Amino acid sequence: MKSRRVFSPEFKCEAASLVLDRGYSVVQACEAMGVGETVMRRWVRQLNSERGGVTPIASKALTPEQQRIQELEAQIRRIEREKNILKEATALLMSESFTRSK
Repeated sequence: MKSRRVFSPEFKCEAASLVLDRGYSVVQACEAMGVGETVMRRWVRQLNSERGGVTPIASKALTPEQQRIQELEAQIRRIEREKNILKEATALLMSESFTRSK
């Protein structure tokens, strides 16, 4: 069984920038970086859209700016969850307090 290689966001960004910034063809970039065409095309597409301001949903961002956006969005989701827990706990405590005061 062939093991799946894992590449860092920095590696993917560097590989895709060969095509987008340095004039390499996809095939030349694949040979230079030792990766397949399908994955290279995906990275090029992702880097291009990130540079256009689109934050990827399903994968780790390649650019530092989009990585920071992903981190901040995750932090917002966590804070929203915590806020909802606190609201539910407050409602529960208020209802217990109300039933005891009767």
